[in-house]
Amino acid sequence: MSEATTTSDRLKLAELLRLRSVHSGDFILASGRKSSFYVDARLTTMSGAGLLLVGRLGLATLDEMGWRPRAVGGLTLGADPVAYAIAHAAAVAGRGLDAFTVRKEPKEHGQRRLIEGCFGEGCAVVVVEDVITTGGSALRAIDAVREAGGQVLGVLAVVDRGEGGRMALEEAGHRVAALFNVAELLTDPV
Repeated sequence: MSEATTTSDRLKLAELLRLRSVHSGDFILASGRKSSFYVDARLTTMSGAGLLLVGRLGLATLDEMGWRPRAVGGLTLGADPVAYAIAHAAAVAGRGLDAFTVRKEPKEHGQRRLIEGCFGEGCAVVVVEDVITTGGSALRAIDAVREAGGQVLGVLAVVDRGEGGRMALEEAGHRVAALFNVAELLTDPV
């Protein structure tokens, strides 16, 4: 993808996130923290336009980071559309990249898997997230991948809230990339 296309896609995705996903008010986050804003990235990542942009920008970011995973995925539900969008963008570009989902609890029937989709022992992956706050969801996904014999190359998020999640992941030894930090979305575009 050309630099001009990447820049254009980035501007479009930022605007879509501002319009659909960034909300002002009084919120309690999953971490229990209070916040004056909430980023519900699913309202963007589950939209047709959002899937297109997240896929292309996510794939470009994998390349920029030098990550060559066999699959992308993370803890359901926020990671799911991000993983599927990136895998689809790779297919459109003629590249092999699959997706997987980490369940919050293993299935109680069938093969009782914790990880569903295109994942197997020895698989090199990038864990994806819609929003990183504390890093807890990514760390749960990383633990599941490692326990199943996978190798984690890094973590890719659509939005980093800047509340310690990136630091927690990096302190645990993981490289982290985010398409946006929240400050970029809370300010008006120039």
